[in-house]
Amino acid sequence: MDRRNFLKYATLAGSSFALASCIQGRNSNSQSQVSPSASPVVGNEPLKVGFVYVGPVRDFGWTYAHDLGRREMEANLQDKVKTTFVENVNEGADAERVIRQLALDSNKLIFTTSSGYMNPTIKVAKDFPNVVFEHCTGYKRTANVGTYLGRFEEPRYLTGMIAGKMTKSNVVGFIGAYPIPEVIRGIGAFAQGLRATNPQGKVRVLWVQSWYDPVKERDAAQALINLDADVMTQHTDSGAVVQLAEEKGIYAFGYNIDMSKFGQKAHLTSAMNKWGKFYTDKALAVMSGTWQSQAVWDGIGEGMVDISPMNQAIPADVQQLVNTKRDEFIQGVAHPFDGPVTDQKGVVRVPKGKVLDDQGQLAMDWYVEGIEGSILKDKS
Repeated sequence: MDRRNFLKYATLAGSSFALASCIQGRNSNSQSQVSPSASPVVGNEPLKVGFVYVGPVRDFGWTYAHDLGRREMEANLQDKVKTTFVENVNEGADAERVIRQLALDSNKLIFTTSSGYMNPTIKVAKDFPNVVFEHCTGYKRTANVGTYLGRFEEPRYLTGMIAGKMTKSNVVGFIGAYPIPEVIRGIGAFAQGLRATNPQGKVRVLWVQSWYDPVKERDAAQALINLDADVMTQHTDSGAVVQLAEEKGIYAFGYNIDMSKFGQKAHLTSAMNKWGKFYTDKALAVMSGTWQSQAVWDGIGEGMVDISPMNQAIPADVQQLVNTKRDEFIQGVAHPFDGPVTDQKGVVRVPKGKVLDDQGQLAMDWYVEGIEGSILKDKS
């Protein structure tokens, strides 16, 4: 099952399973109800840690961000850990084979970093009860399997605020991978931020049906430019969108990592996933025997997501506005989907004084006000 179809399935199954009910809320330190299984690592041997990647390490997107986290963990723990990674692992039978081999090779902590790895992770974990597994974006947990995800809707909102102040045409382009809740939620948070600073702003979306395809991403970006977009953003993995923005003399936001290298003038900031602290903390927990199976969904305050340094082309007052909202996210007094939230048909989805809860976000299949067009129907 590929990542697209896995997430479509997870939307249906997870709403009545453990997605929202077992995910930790913002700033929550509550422990999972699943019993811990890790034993402390004894002796002077380093903890062996394995990583399974769905794409190439040099995609400069999703996989690259995870590998930056791996390297940060190595820098933090030095000779206390020894890491191994396997890249370009297809979801399904290939994933099971790779995960199993990492366990056989005495890795005591294994991170599986794509949603389609969920069932292979669970299957292998049953056969290796003394190995700890952490699966990114999944919802199934056992005594030795935890899950994790970043609240990327927070930095998405912040980039939307900047877009609202930087656009001259009031049209912002968004290149999406697949029409699944994960992506729709990001588009919605971005549009919420955009409309907060520019009520006339609108988001035009094009889908490329791929997580990583630089040619398709570039073509979609050009099509959006032809539709008057003068600021671009993406939920895809390559730097092609920022590169094209640099060539065309417009602005763009990166995703997953700091993408300023792809366009020093065009790049305003990036909505980043930051896995290093999480990977370090989990390794330390395994070493000390305190690891517990949890469903972690952390935001800017916990250091799992953030924005990269802002381009100095952004006016100082706008930067201050963004930093203030960022602080509010950290303090837990603001939410990307603070009510009232209205959909594009004028229906109030979230009333004033409420927020779109975790379950609503994880099943999001509607556009907020300010997004043009309809959600692409998945034909597969």
